[in-house]
Amino acid sequence: MIKIKENNKNVYEFNLLYDSVGWGAYKNEVTKKALDNTFYSISVYNDDEIIGYGRIIGDTICFLYIQDIMVKPEYQGNKIGTLIMNKLLEKIDKIKEENPYLRVYLGASKNREKFYEKFGFIKRIDADLGYGMILKRLEVH
Repeated sequence: MIKIKENNKNVYEFNLLYDSVGWGAYKNEVTKKALDNTFYSISVYNDDEIIGYGRIIGDTICFLYIQDIMVKPEYQGNKIGTLIMNKLLEKIDKIKEENPYLRVYLGASKNREKFYEKFGFIKRIDADLGYGMILKRLEVH
């Protein structure tokens, strides 16, 4: 049976999912700090097995970022990611009642853009906002 938990901060489960989708895993203390600083999250379970997760990070009122939408590979294609996104967007809609100018961002994994477009996300360049960028520093010796 599918169950949803809000704001679960289970380091082991997060790292398990992170690794299962091919992103590796962080050290436990890094994951704990990330989860402690998460504004809102959704964990999805099949009975007691975690199968999906997504979170919102940001300043909680002006800028939010949807992060770490993860579904165990064996459960992908079963609308678990859609369930996670819909729950996160419900939370975002409540915040928009307080600040209708809230900006919500996300970084789609390569070739996953179509999934997020179903929820109304567009590429920054298509919104005349320029490209999204990421800081990439070379290792200093």
